[in-house]
Amino acid sequence: MRFEDFALSRETLRTISKIGFEEPTPIQVAAIPLVTKGIDVIGQAQTGTGKTAAFGIPIVEAQKRGKRPFAIVMEPTRELAVQVAQELNKIGSGRQVHVFPVYGGKSMENQIRTLRTGVDVVVGTPGRILDHIRRRTLSLADIRIVVLDEADEMLDMGFIEDIETILKSTPAERQTLLFSATMPQAILNISKKYMRTPEKIRINPKDVVVPEIKQVFYEVRDADKINALTRLIDVEDPQLAIVFCHTKRDVDDVAMKLQEMGYNANALHGDFTQAHRDEVMDKFKKGDLDILVATDVAARGLDIKNVTHVINFSIPQNPDSYIHRIGRTGRAGRSGIAITLVTPREYRHLRLIEKTAKTTIDKRKLPSQKEVLKAKEKSITREIAEILAGKKHEGYMRTVEGLAGDHSLADVAAAALCLAYGEPRVAPVEEPLERGGGGTARLFMTIGRKDKISASSIVKAIASGARIPGSKIGKIDVRDSFTFVEVPADLADMVIHSLDDVMMLGRRVSVKQAKARKK
Repeated sequence: MRFEDFALSRETLRTISKIGFEEPTPIQVAAIPLVTKGIDVIGQAQTGTGKTAAFGIPIVEAQKRGKRPFAIVMEPTRELAVQVAQELNKIGSGRQVHVFPVYGGKSMENQIRTLRTGVDVVVGTPGRILDHIRRRTLSLADIRIVVLDEADEMLDMGFIEDIETILKSTPAERQTLLFSATMPQAILNISKKYMRTPEKIRINPKDVVVPEIKQVFYEVRDADKINALTRLIDVEDPQLAIVFCHTKRDVDDVAMKLQEMGYNANALHGDFTQAHRDEVMDKFKKGDLDILVATDVAARGLDIKNVTHVINFSIPQNPDSYIHRIGRTGRAGRSGIAITLVTPREYRHLRLIEKTAKTTIDKRKLPSQKEVLKAKEKSITREIAEILAGKKHEGYMRTVEGLAGDHSLADVAAAALCLAYGEPRVAPVEEPLERGGGGTARLFMTIGRKDKISASSIVKAIASGARIPGSKIGKIDVRDSFTFVEVPADLADMVIHSLDDVMMLGRRVSVKQAKARKK
């Protein structure tokens, strides 16, 4: 389907072409015809599916001139409010639609002045929108379209009461559009209470996000995570990368360690002032910052098209968080890479994410020290070539000529590289799943015949828990109170960490490497 098939105005079609939209995404194909007809819509779609244009294009087409806004869009964060307003202003530029963002952390007086001059569409956070309504600096009397964007995020952030208050301030005959990645009961309650026979649209994240994003994971010990991260950064050489951590402390720690090792990285989380956050984001967008280390909350709503890599330094806590995170890359039809670092005990959790999100996350082996050194050499060679091409080195020619009297030019050049980049070394990383590459390992399980366990039950448990084909499981020796089982040596840790401390036949089972048998 093409945008021309939606019977849009010539101005909007020209603007869409100018922006670079080539063909509508699935959410746009499903939503635009319904929204254009004035039908209420519930759209379940992840970030990165093109849903801003899905409601933005019909809003622009429904333009109504007046001093008071005819449409209002609610967003969970100030960053998202700004980005959505910017995109809607681009889409509406051909029809002179004025879209204005309102959010906390910016001058209320400046916002009041702009609102008084008249705007067509308001995009804002519920809290600040409510502030303007109570001050009577924003009237919703002429609102024809209300959009609740990222509704589940607004619910998580405690905006539910504010949203309901705002909805009650709009005309009853308005059109209501609700977009959310997930549909918890509280969101469904809002739809039943404030929407009129809405049409439901669901875009499978597997159909939209996953094909554009290469997903891989590396299993490492927790103590080796930072060294594993730097190996991946060196070899992958991302244009822009976002590194996700669970806590603000982890964000600060990882960002500081990367900076100390010479990487162009910075931190982003909720404890920073808005001015500092804006400064960091501006540098990242411009490419003056290569690596952004952030929490989930701080990264909500980020829409930066050139992010090539998302790295989960901490494994996402749930499948929805995983989809949201990896959606930061692969934007606007571009390809992207999502990397997750997993400790052995997190392996089962990763497989749960994979199963629930209906996706495939491939296991990879960390780059070797040799591969990292080769990647570093390639990067240094590229930097030196740029210096030579720009003739930036000429001021050092006399120094080199002086040294050349006592040393070879090769030695001088190598010493200069050592001075600039340090000694070529790569921090070691112990890979927990590698056990010599062959043979079998004998495992000990604290469950046996008296617990009514059978060899076939153990095969099923290992095959489903560790995702290992039953054909790879070797001899199983079931005794009265315990069992020995043989598995490929390189899969032993995977089996242990998948089955250790789990319930089997009503009993909590311990699994560990069996002691070597006496000869």
